Parts: sequence; C-alpha cells; structure tokens
Amino acid sequence: MKSDLNYRHLYYFWVVAKEGGITRAAERLSLAVQTVSSQLTLLEQSLGKALFSQQGRRLVLTEAGRVAMNYADQIFLLGLQMQEAVSEADSGRIRLSVGISDSLPKLSAYRMLEQAMKIDKKVRLVCYEDQFEALLADLALHKLDVVLTDREVQPGSALKVFSHQLFESEMLVVGVPGLAADYGKDFPKNLNGAPFLLPTRNNALRGKIDEWFLQENVKPDVVGEFEDNALLSTFGRRGLGLFFAPAALAGEIEAQFGAVQVGAVPGVREQFFVISNERKIKHPAVEAILATAAAELYNGAGIAP
Repeated sequence: MKSDLNYRHLYYFWVVAKEGGITRAAERLSLAVQTVSSQLTLLEQSLGKALFSQQGRRLVLTEAGRVAMNYADQIFLLGLQMQEAVSEADSGRIRLSVGISDSLPKLSAYRMLEQAMKIDKKVRLVCYEDQFEALLADLALHKLDVVLTDREVQPGSALKVFSHQLFESEMLVVGVPGLAADYGKDFPKNLNGAPFLLPTRNNALRGKIDEWFLQENVKPDVVGEFEDNALLSTFGRRGLGLFFAPAALAGEIEAQFGAVQVGAVPGVREQFFVISNERKIKHPAVEAILATAAAELYNGAGIAP
C-alpha cells in the first residue's frame, strides 16, 4: 500500500457509500459515472482492498470498506466543521447548532441552554425543532452539535451518540386560576371529567400520565392532544384545559402562561437529556452544557423536587 492517500479519491468513495451507488454519487458530484468508477478503482488499488461488494443493483461496504468509511466520516465531517468555524471566525462568535425535540417544553430547553450562553466566547445559537429520531440522525452526521430532549437514546443503538441526564422534575397539574379553583379541592379525586390538554402518545411523558390516571381512578375529559408542547401550553393559557408542567419550572409557567398549581403529581417525573456525539475537536458551548449536567447530577441538584 502506498504511504500517500489521494483524498479526492477518498471523498468520491465517501459519497458513493452515502448515496448507495455510483450513479447517484456521480449525479451529486456532477461527474461522469465512468470518472467516479475509475477513481474508486484507483483508491481500492492504492489500499489493496476491495471497499464494496455488489448485491443486486446496490453496492454494499465490505469489512475493509466499513473501516475506511468510519475514518472518512471523521475526516470529511471534521472538514465541514472547519469550514463553519472559519466562516464564523471574523464575527468573533462560535456557532452552536441545537436540535430541540418537538415534545420538549421550551422553558426546559432554555434552562438547559443557559450555561452555553455564559461561556467566555460569544455564541451564535441556531435552534432546529424536529422529531426525536430525525434529530438523532442529524446529530450522528454532525449537522447538529447537540440535541435536547425528554428521552435517552436506547441501549444498543447503532448511532454513535451519548445521553447525559441534565435534570428531572416531578410534575404538577396546572391551569388558569378559574380552572384551578374549580378542580383544586380534593385533588386528584375531583379530576373526573376535568378538561385536560395532553401530549400525544408518542411523547415519553404520556404513558406515565395515563398510568397515573389509572392508578388514581381518574377519567379526564381529554379535549386536546398535541405533538408540540408550546402549542399545548398556549391552549392552556387560554383556559381550554388543565395540563401537566414540570414542578422545577412552576414559577416560569405561571409568569408566561398564567397557569397556577392545581395539585402535585410526585409519581410522574419528567427527565431531560442532553445528547452529544463524538468530536475530535470539542465544542466549548457543548462542553459547558455537559459539565453542568455532570455537576448537577453529582451534587443532586439536577433532581428537582
């Protein structure tokens, strides 16, 4: 094997692997199929290993190809990060791209990002909201620096990402003062028939809420179910139903949505996670968030009453 490596050939290999075939890779690269194919052959000859095997109409990575792909991912994704860092250099700011799970309360997201905005360097925050699985995929591809969510990555995941619990909180049933006055007495027995705004069933918290209703023999009148927690809270502010909120954010919930406590639900706890990936060059804002998570959990401060 030659000691020098042609990085253009390696880049073509990387694109072919990403696209799943030479034809699609050639379209993405705006090159002739023959050009990409010949460059790939030169790379395989240089490495002395076949990087792909043919399965039907699709190219599949060999074991050597998977090893090469692992390194190519790191090389070219690091290159993308370098381009972003260089483009931000003159502004005096560093870019922090954050994925926020659509089920995560936005006040919780703010709480989780506070430390990132307090580091010595100026930070330009770019936030994207999407479903949990889509955000994890973007994080694994280094399109995001960190993901904030209410669930952890399941063990055995093929993605090279890591969950860090930042804090957890018991939940409260809250509502506008008029509803709170109607349903605050003899809690939770008098919640039968009470109007409730709930997260949809794909939300990590919903199963815990349904279980609590069963345990307390409460049959609520579910007047709305929401994917977006911010929309749920907006309907709650209008007095259309009671809703659940983290006790750790009770003050902010009252100030922003005018919702006061109807009763505490200690058996239902919501967890908040920061999910990061492997980086060769550490992002100072992400490191600040992770350091806060580690310190708060170590000191017990991350578990709100």
